[in-house]
Amino acid sequence: MANDTLKAGFDAYMAAVEAKLSKNPERTNLEPNRLYTPLDVPEFDYEKDLGFPGEYPYTRGVQPTMYRGRFWTMRMYAGFSTAEESNKRYRYLLANGGSGLSCAFDLPTQIGYDSTDPMAEGEVGKVGVAIDSLADMEILFDQIDLAKVSTSMTINAPASVLLCMYIAVAEKQGVSADKLRGTIQNDILKEYSARGTYIFPPKPSMRLITNIFEYCAKNVPLWNTISISGYHIREAGSTAAQEIAFTIADGIAYVEAALKAGMDIDAFAGRLSFFWNAHNNVLEEVAKFRASRRVWAKVMKERFGAKKAKSMMLRVHTQTAGSMLTAQQPNNNIVRVALQTAAAVMGGTQSLHTNSKDEALALPTTESVTIALRTQQIVAYESGLADTVDPLGGSYYVEALTNKIEAECWDYIKKIDEIGGAPEAISKGYIQKEIQDSAYRWQMDVEQGRRIIVGVNKFQQEEAAPTNLLRVDGSVGELQRKKIEALKAKRDNAKVAETLAALKIAAGEDESTNLIPLILDAVKAYATEGEICGVLREVFGEFKSHVAL
Repeated sequence: MANDTLKAGFDAYMAAVEAKLSKNPERTNLEPNRLYTPLDVPEFDYEKDLGFPGEYPYTRGVQPTMYRGRFWTMRMYAGFSTAEESNKRYRYLLANGGSGLSCAFDLPTQIGYDSTDPMAEGEVGKVGVAIDSLADMEILFDQIDLAKVSTSMTINAPASVLLCMYIAVAEKQGVSADKLRGTIQNDILKEYSARGTYIFPPKPSMRLITNIFEYCAKNVPLWNTISISGYHIREAGSTAAQEIAFTIADGIAYVEAALKAGMDIDAFAGRLSFFWNAHNNVLEEVAKFRASRRVWAKVMKERFGAKKAKSMMLRVHTQTAGSMLTAQQPNNNIVRVALQTAAAVMGGTQSLHTNSKDEALALPTTESVTIALRTQQIVAYESGLADTVDPLGGSYYVEALTNKIEAECWDYIKKIDEIGGAPEAISKGYIQKEIQDSAYRWQMDVEQGRRIIVGVNKFQQEEAAPTNLLRVDGSVGELQRKKIEALKAKRDNAKVAETLAALKIAAGEDESTNLIPLILDAVKAYATEGEICGVLREVFGEFKSHVAL
């Protein structure tokens, strides 16, 4: 009855507003309703749909006190040139209030080639740090106590190799593997659909992923064994709902692979983590974060029968949207990143990287990285956004939008299930086409002026050419070549050959053989990443994008 009365009053109010629009027309192409009321959440059930923070279905957050107890981890993504240069940047960030590290690796490292490989020419140290062996990893974390810092590594196809290098460095520092905290991205499915840094075909790639799950559950229990990544799906052009739907579908595939390998759901699910993009539409992003937690909790409880609370919690690292940075008027990017930071914080992220203003032009300078870090600190200490849990909970618009994004997400998951799961949906090009279509619509909206990007298609101005950009010295490749030559001259090459031969034999055996201990042996013998991945290439072959999964 109350809703009937509200509906009558609402209709009368809207009619009066419509009558005035001839004199004061609204902007066109607006997607939300003009006004949200309880009529937009008619079936709203607080206990079922929201609950309390830290309790199922985790819509309001995975911790009961969220940032009132501890701020999110301010994990700045960094890495360029050599291990020496990146180590300086890491220590600078930690000294200036960063609370975690996030490693960016160069393209050769991401696809398993040594810096001396012809495939690496011109790319060494360009988009991240070059890591060829344990010797480089030792330099990268020199004077950084791995017992006191958590580290995220954006690495996928060779994730097992880089994780083993990290474990070996910690061991040399006297830090046991069971004390290590951090994350490896280790998400190969999104590489096939949205990013492209794959090496091996899907089946052996999934084997390596489940090997990591199993090994870490026993030996590195505090480590997040995968960061199931929607970030790159969004960067490729997806919508907010597609970002979480396709990512959660990938997560379902990883869980199914682990269960098929004989693992217990509650033995590994608590160490699964996610990686979201923080885009420009602040309230949509907040709703996306909230909807994703609710969907994952239901998937884990209802689909997989998880019992432990941690198995149902969607814990997420966030990065502000690189694709939304503009080369035009780069100082505007500071404002964009501040809004994206606010969205991630109100959405309840567990850790956050903020992009720098100049990243549409080059690698970020120390000055611009500092501004990006200070953005997080200002939001944390001065904005008040971190003072209460889920500050937008109960907003008619945010609740309606959370429900809408959740419904769209379930529709996609149902469709992907009907196709046969995420790997099959990728094989058939379904996910790729959905992303491409969304990206095309966005670009057409920008080009035709339906979507305004300040400084790009409106409010343009004449600008001087940018100065003081960070450029990677072209000599980095030569420096890495000399390092590798010196390494191979002094290491025990017979031991290297022995460990690589053992790995090759094990890789060719049935999937019951866990390859991580053998990769760790090779790493400790100072086999290079290219040598290790080369052995696995011989056994597993390489994935080609035109080959069906």
